[in-house]
Amino acid sequence: MNSILSSNSVTESRKQKRATPLSLVVIFVILSFVLGYITAQPSSVPLKGSGQVYNTHSEPPPYLTKDVDFKLFWQVWDYIHRHAYSRPLTDTKLFYGSLAGMVAGLEDPYSIFMNPQLAQEFNNELEGTFDGIGAEIGLRNNNLVIIAPLAATPAERAGLKSGDRIILIDGIDTTGMAVDYAVTLIRGKRGTPVVLTILPKGSNEPKEIKIIRDKITIQTVRSEMKKTTSGQNIAYIKIVHFSQDTDKKFNASWQNLKAQGASAIILDLRNNPGGFLDQAIAVASYWIANGVVVKEKLPERDYYDYKSVGPGNLANIPTIVLVNGGSASASEIVTGALQDWQLATIVGEKTFGKGSVQDLQEFPDGSAVKLTIAKWFTPNERSIDIVGLTPDIEVELTRQDIEEEKDPQLERALEILNKNN
Repeated sequence: MNSILSSNSVTESRKQKRATPLSLVVIFVILSFVLGYITAQPSSVPLKGSGQVYNTHSEPPPYLTKDVDFKLFWQVWDYIHRHAYSRPLTDTKLFYGSLAGMVAGLEDPYSIFMNPQLAQEFNNELEGTFDGIGAEIGLRNNNLVIIAPLAATPAERAGLKSGDRIILIDGIDTTGMAVDYAVTLIRGKRGTPVVLTILPKGSNEPKEIKIIRDKITIQTVRSEMKKTTSGQNIAYIKIVHFSQDTDKKFNASWQNLKAQGASAIILDLRNNPGGFLDQAIAVASYWIANGVVVKEKLPERDYYDYKSVGPGNLANIPTIVLVNGGSASASEIVTGALQDWQLATIVGEKTFGKGSVQDLQEFPDGSAVKLTIAKWFTPNERSIDIVGLTPDIEVELTRQDIEEEKDPQLERALEILNKNN
């Protein structure tokens, strides 16, 4: 969606439970990985002077162009057992570590292998309750960064902000650290501390922040009535995360505020790191009656269109969507759809740019792989991944604004609705 909610990537996953023998999966993926490198080489090289760009891809190291005998795995396994200093050795730990390394070989920050314990914690987080600090983390330019602190969590109370870089975790350097490993360091039992050394976005001065872990229960939808200076009632609805029942909670919030006289909507998706794809489509469908909500592009295939599920009853309701650098994944799907269909005005700052699709494959032993299998595009086929989405009206929210409890983005949204009244 992306880091799981306490500290790993959220997945817009089409969650599947396919019972595939684990040993076959290991061998198949390793062979696929090797063959992929062999077959992915250019079939021809443009000639100089032909008006083409050449040498656009560096040659892979020689060892990646050769076949690999799977016996090498067992040779390394045997060598470790005979010579490793660390004792005692646990075979299952080595085995799961090898699977994690295989997925890490994809060099994709959103593809991870989860042992049974991590997989269970991941599922708990998707359901909205877990122990941790309540911050979404991910990789940006190979740096570990805060995607978004969740509302009313230890991370938010400690002052973590979207874009902050995590330099150290309890004194451990995060340079080159995988997201899933960072998760294991940050996660822990409620009441225990974790010390993060942060380089705030836009600053060169690192600072150390001690955070006490707690039980995180995500209130996925919050709402209240706002008023413009002319007295117009505005339904303010904030979606914190797209969990399993977000669309129902959103609709209930709207119906409640509508009954109180709300005539316009401010949909706040700031610091929303994502969640379930079907929930993003369902929420966007309250505005889009018929049509594409998001497009999925798999390798060497045409776009697959995810269409509205209706009812589209908000299409004529003036709507402002608030976004920032912590708006990612499912949030970007909703934002991009409403922007392309011109059903809302987007206000705030450029979104995070997490436009990749993860499939969650669970295995009989309780482990799971979250694997990037495709990319998201808006209905007009605009790319989301890495580049993010640019608001129609850009308004910055500074640290000083936050410290002074000011919200110029929300204020601008109310001004726009007031003028259009």
